[in-house]
Amino acid sequence: MTQLKGLDLLALGFMTFALFLGAGNIIFPPSAGMAAGHSIWPAAMGFLLTGVGLPLLTVIALARVGGGMDRLTAPLGRGAGTLLAVAVYLAIGPLFATPRTAVVSFEMGVAPFTGNSAMPLFVYTALFFAATLFLVLNPGQLVDRVGKFITPVLLAALLVLGGAALFAPAGEIGTTAESYRSGPLLKGFLEGYLTMDTLGALVFGIVIATAIRDRGVTEPALVTRYSVIAGAIAAVGLSLVYLALFYLGATSQGIAGEAQNGVQILTSYVQHTFGTTGSLLLAAVITLACLTTAVGLTTACGEYFSGLLPVSYRVVVVVFTLFSLLVSNQGLTQLISVSVPVLVGLYPLAIMLVALSLLDRCWVSPSRVFVPVMAVTLVFGVADGLSAAGFTNLVPDLFTMLPLAAQSMGWLVPVLVTLAIAFVIDRLLGTARTAQR
Repeated sequence: MTQLKGLDLLALGFMTFALFLGAGNIIFPPSAGMAAGHSIWPAAMGFLLTGVGLPLLTVIALARVGGGMDRLTAPLGRGAGTLLAVAVYLAIGPLFATPRTAVVSFEMGVAPFTGNSAMPLFVYTALFFAATLFLVLNPGQLVDRVGKFITPVLLAALLVLGGAALFAPAGEIGTTAESYRSGPLLKGFLEGYLTMDTLGALVFGIVIATAIRDRGVTEPALVTRYSVIAGAIAAVGLSLVYLALFYLGATSQGIAGEAQNGVQILTSYVQHTFGTTGSLLLAAVITLACLTTAVGLTTACGEYFSGLLPVSYRVVVVVFTLFSLLVSNQGLTQLISVSVPVLVGLYPLAIMLVALSLLDRCWVSPSRVFVPVMAVTLVFGVADGLSAAGFTNLVPDLFTMLPLAAQSMGWLVPVLVTLAIAFVIDRLLGTARTAQR
């Protein structure tokens, strides 16, 4: 029986950390920290629950079932499982995450010199996605080499940035925005959706488990154990990055109070602390990191949809790259505002899917629990998403009166009630069936 040693586990943990470390992990903590102000710590804890805790649980759930998202959604049936998988792949692909990589790198590296107008954005994103498409269609060893080079450099840059934020803050912790005054923990929890790491974990979990098996580990219990260890190492790294960037944002109101997103906060801080040279170096590193992320996401979507549809991998990646180009030209602030309602509706499904999978030993018949709970989650999650998008007139009044509905968490109580009822029915039917036998 093959077992991994300490250095192997450490390498696996760094690989897992690199999988999750993308544009969203860097740009959202500063903006959340600035808005949280004096409520920074409860807001940061809420952010860590969805930005770190849920992805870790997702990795564990996938390791336990020994497969990809199809294994996780098996109790829902093939049709419903496929629809959920399609929604997840589209969200982390051409709808939000992939276009975001281009816009983040533009605003970090180009916008400070050209301005944030339409033409420079179009020219840059066209070049960015041309490079992405070339690498996706002709990967060879280039992507691996770039990834192996960029990850350590990006880690070093984040280490310097985090150290500067802690020991050379731009000012005192600022005031708390209205949105964070009543419930900073819950608000931070919802902001963590924007990293999309839980959705990414649904795709990356199988990659981690496969990497463990490729090292000769075949015992299912060991695969799960090593996945937990790798996920824990990545979780520690991500937590440190998030906390440092939260503090950077909270202490930067004096120099970036008018910033509309986390990129502008970071750019202002780096310019203030390190000057133009530091800004250029950080922009170059993040641009390359965003490029490798875009290549990875586009490749994953291409492989999934070419297997699902009677369309070749080449056609899928060309169409998705062109679509990502169109979406990215809406600008970062617009892209974030559109993604929020979708993630508010989609994340509850991911949360409950992982929770039900981790509790699989409690169910006599998983489908009897999964189907009603996920159906109710879908209904109330869509209602919360419509409310977050401003379409409150489409949401029945009953939905708006639910506990936590104002915080886009109205789905929680109905889903927990449904889970309790489904659990009781599952036990009763299971006992009756056993007695008959």
